[in-house]
Amino acid sequence: MSRKLAVFDVDGTLVDSRQAISDTMDGAFARMGLTPPPYEVSRQVVGLNLAEALDQLAPGLDQAGREQLVVNYRAVFQEMHARPGFVEPLYDGAAELLTRLRREGWLIAMATGKSRRGVESVMRMHGWADLFDSTHCAEDGPGKPDPAMLVAAMDVLRVERGHTVMIGDTAHDMRMAVAAGVHAQGVSWGFHTAREVADGGAHDVSHTFAELGAALDRFAVE
Repeated sequence: MSRKLAVFDVDGTLVDSRQAISDTMDGAFARMGLTPPPYEVSRQVVGLNLAEALDQLAPGLDQAGREQLVVNYRAVFQEMHARPGFVEPLYDGAAELLTRLRREGWLIAMATGKSRRGVESVMRMHGWADLFDSTHCAEDGPGKPDPAMLVAAMDVLRVERGHTVMIGDTAHDMRMAVAAGVHAQGVSWGFHTAREVADGGAHDVSHTFAELGAALDRFAVE
């Protein structure tokens, strides 16, 4: 087969970070005496640039308040990750799929709304130092659904659009894939529902890692 590139989102796709993100959000809002948004609201913005996401969740804040909320979120996040034994678990089947793709010769990249510090943390946590061929995150340019991260991954790894697939759990991931002209492969176990992911433009939505592996196998021979 021609060498293929699989670009993965992280939160909600590979890593089950729902509890950690919810707790971080609650702590960031609480430090300003604000009522945290309910999960059904906050889950919609996961994957976006942090400042943009928090602006959507607290539109009534002035500029200084918005900036402080970002500072609070990052501080709570760092404190949580510094706790002894803290782990954001991988979804069952994630490690096995990544290992198989690497063994079969795929290129593997990451496109995430996490900060570079967050990317480095999750890479250490799960021993991914030698797994990803490139990583692209919030500091690298426009966030999702802008195609910049995907375009950067294809450029640095020299892979054409027709050989690239974006795997993610949100409509933001799928819109980014569509904007970049690559295959949009959704998953249903993360922050957005299967319907929301499909409405974002997914070519396919997998409900288990076994289904995802089969979908990537089909893509590999197209």
